[in-house]
Amino acid sequence: MICLHIALQGSTESLLRRSERKYKEIVIVDQDNRIHTSKYNVLTFLPINLFEQFQRVANAYFLFLLILQLIPEISSLTWFTTIVPLVLVITMTAVKDATDDYFRHKSDNQVNNRQSEVLIDGKLQNEKWMNVKVGDIIKLENNQFVAADLLLLSSSEPHGLCYIETAELDGETNLKVRHALSVTSELGADISRLAKFDGIVDCEAPNNKLDKFTGVLSWIDSKYSLNNEKIILRGCVLRNTSWCFGMVIFAGPDTKLMQNSGKTKFKRTSIDRLMNTLVLWIFGFLVCLGIILAIGNSIWEQQVGDQFRAFLFWNEEEKNFVFSGFLTFWSYVIILNTVVPISLYVSVEVIRLGHSYFINWDRKMYYAGKATPAEVRTTTLNEELGQIEYVFSDKTGTLTQNIMTFKKCSINGKIYGEVHEEPSQKIEMIKKKEHADFSANPKADSKFQFFDHNLIESIKLGDPKVHEFLRLLALCHTVMPEENSTGQLIYQVQSPDEGALVTAARNLGFIFKSRTPETITIEELGTLVTYQLLAFLDFNNIRKRMSVIVRNPEGQIKLYSKGADTILFEKLHPSNEDILSLTSDHLSEFAGEGLRTLAIAYRDLDDMYFKQWYKMLEDANIATDERDERIAGLYEEIERDLMLLGATAVEDELQEGVIETVTNLSLANIKLWVLTGDKQETAINIGYACNMLTDDMNEVFVIAGNTAGEVLEELRKAKENVFGESRSFPNGHAVCEKKQQLELCSIVEETVTGDYALIINGHSLAYALESDAKNDLLELACMCKTVVCCRVTPLQKAQVVELVKKHRNAVTLAIGDGANDVSMIKSAHIGVGISGQEGLQAVLASDYSFAQFKFLQRLLLVHGRWSYFRMCKFLCYFFYKNFAFTLVHFWFGFFCGFSAQTVYDQWFITLFNIVYTSLPVLAMGVFDQDVSEQNSLDCPQLYEPGQLNLLFNKRKFFICVAHGIYTSFALFFIPYGAFYDVAGADGQHIADYQSFAVTMATSLVIVVSVQETQDIP
Repeated sequence: MICLHIALQGSTESLLRRSERKYKEIVIVDQDNRIHTSKYNVLTFLPINLFEQFQRVANAYFLFLLILQLIPEISSLTWFTTIVPLVLVITMTAVKDATDDYFRHKSDNQVNNRQSEVLIDGKLQNEKWMNVKVGDIIKLENNQFVAADLLLLSSSEPHGLCYIETAELDGETNLKVRHALSVTSELGADISRLAKFDGIVDCEAPNNKLDKFTGVLSWIDSKYSLNNEKIILRGCVLRNTSWCFGMVIFAGPDTKLMQNSGKTKFKRTSIDRLMNTLVLWIFGFLVCLGIILAIGNSIWEQQVGDQFRAFLFWNEEEKNFVFSGFLTFWSYVIILNTVVPISLYVSVEVIRLGHSYFINWDRKMYYAGKATPAEVRTTTLNEELGQIEYVFSDKTGTLTQNIMTFKKCSINGKIYGEVHEEPSQKIEMIKKKEHADFSANPKADSKFQFFDHNLIESIKLGDPKVHEFLRLLALCHTVMPEENSTGQLIYQVQSPDEGALVTAARNLGFIFKSRTPETITIEELGTLVTYQLLAFLDFNNIRKRMSVIVRNPEGQIKLYSKGADTILFEKLHPSNEDILSLTSDHLSEFAGEGLRTLAIAYRDLDDMYFKQWYKMLEDANIATDERDERIAGLYEEIERDLMLLGATAVEDELQEGVIETVTNLSLANIKLWVLTGDKQETAINIGYACNMLTDDMNEVFVIAGNTAGEVLEELRKAKENVFGESRSFPNGHAVCEKKQQLELCSIVEETVTGDYALIINGHSLAYALESDAKNDLLELACMCKTVVCCRVTPLQKAQVVELVKKHRNAVTLAIGDGANDVSMIKSAHIGVGISGQEGLQAVLASDYSFAQFKFLQRLLLVHGRWSYFRMCKFLCYFFYKNFAFTLVHFWFGFFCGFSAQTVYDQWFITLFNIVYTSLPVLAMGVFDQDVSEQNSLDCPQLYEPGQLNLLFNKRKFFICVAHGIYTSFALFFIPYGAFYDVAGADGQHIADYQSFAVTMATSLVIVVSVQETQDIP
């Protein structure tokens, strides 16, 4: 029997018992593995879908009008004038929703009916995925998908190892290793022993954290700590492993894959928000017209209508003029509702869909290197691409290629690697010096090049510091080795940095060969050496370092650590002062050349001390309260008094077209902020390399305070330099908090002359984002042409975006390629994911995706600008033609006794927007171009009208309304004057009501169609 304690929120726990199938009578909670991503079934589709559709204000409004039209006393229009377009829109939306849900059902059924081998009644039996229960033991075979979240029990590989691919979870195709507890790996493939397994798992509640799992296995009177390395998640694929057995921990909707499939935050464009406001204004305008006409009807009924009552045999009580005015008000609300027809919303969605296809089909945004086209993942934001003012970009993998090359290192105070020279001198140097020959090393990577022979000589001479340095590179990492069909050693890496360092050690004679849960084997200058792996202290964004503790063949215990220099230097022993000074200088030199750096250090550990420490770590691992805090504290305790070995420097080159893209975005008045986890010097160098920072700038401000007071003082001094000491500027404590101050902030920004840049590190940024300083930060940053934030965490990236988004009336875009960019991408108005070297998590969270940063200028300056231009022109024309069409009824009301009689034929009213004027306006909205795509790129300044919101705003709307009112006036009174009191040859009137209506309708279609070819004022 198997039991699971699942820890729930709060201090309480719920015991969920899971057993083999023969013990079903003791099951308390029975969570199966069936998944449901569909929204409807046959019975619920109609009511739920209609409920969802009528939650939209537009649909509810038109339903309200339809109900009014069913009341004979107030409706002069038949019901089909509203129901035809309403039913058409609802039906089209319902068909789309039904189709989407059908494919979700189909996908669900396909997944739920997959087969797995499940241990039932002591035998392996094929079972559908949907029938798998928590507590079941499943057998997986090579290349098979994992059915549920499993605790790995045993595998075909030595020491219970297995390899998995997590592409469906995070987009990463490199293999990852999982290993079973040694106590369960002994179960092997023995079905009888597996059937008797009766462990109790006490674990966390279901959550969406893919990289974290906390639990304890109690079995045979012992407790064993469980972490993410022991768990195989649903959606993974078993690779390079013949078989493995696992116990189901979470099933169905509780699995981490399904926990991560929550709804994405709905984003709306500024034009959407403006349209909602305008529709309310239009409705208010419609009510005012209705009131005017209702008052007119009451007056007419009182003064003129009395003359007809005797003739019509009406009693005085039957026709009250006030009540008549009340009914007339609702009648005119029905007639005038075509000012905002339902077809407006349909047309907007059709246009957006067309723009999305243009982006998807753009061959100039197709990256042949990865066969990756641009992809629109959210179709409702296209016009917002033409209004971007701030771009927040990651550096590594976004501006750079994220393909790392080992270039230099500092070992024991001495630099090894290429000498940084001027370009002309460097060419001569390369001609004189040949790269090191690694042909004697059969396991060397042929692509690796290193030009400094001094390092090779130091290795041959047996320099102990150099050997220890390379030994650390070969031991301290998460790389997984494998051999291909030709016997060549291949490294599966989770980080390109790690791959570069391990490859460098490999070519320099320290070859990482294999790993097990207990050992790491490397080949040191031709000799195989196996190290006992005692502990692995993993990397995270808070620690910014990783360490391994190993025992060498001589019995010595060593801690090897690598990480950010700002973190690792704080952990050094005081005796490292001299080498620390030299290495710091070297790191500054490396970073100045744009290289990514890591500090390297080690510590010798006493056997007794380590045993005591490891016992405390075991206790912390099986603890249920404050487990993470206790583990972090123990890591801090042992990672101290380190001895500095040196530092590494790897190169990450800029992507193709980055410089041109940054230049064009700057010319388009788009401000680029770089948010990176790299060192300040590295980020600054990349800034200069891609022209974000230039020598022509008036000043580059560097904020590096270590306290909140220092940061605030530095920010205010920088502001004084920008504005001038004699000039007053807004108080940072209140700036931009109110509308008036926001406008003042914008005015001040426009009056600042000169180019400035701001550099701030993550430590200072943490203080700057506090309430006392964040407005000073925002004001200063907005005055600067470029902002670079260094050493920032993923949370800080999102906070910076939210700061600008909240306090600036500007549209923001965030672009990144890694999982650490997801929060930033989701926070911005528009998120762009780059499908780079760090998986697809950024792409999956984005609104738009492509493979190279250079495509951003085409997305914004061409597609974004066109989408904004077309949508604005469409809206101006649409409002114009509908006011011209509808307000003819208003003028006619003064000539028909305010009786709410319509001018046009009812079918013409129904089909005006759907048939008579639909294609021209849609064609304009989808295909219109004011300038060619090449001109859009050659003249980025054409982008600015979108940023200033010039093409469609409240002023433009009122101009279109005035133009529409004038056109309606002309359309009514010119035919009226032409037909007024005119007789034919036979002496009879030639102008009957129908002729008059047809003349106006024909004139309307001609006028608005011709007007479309002109620029709407």
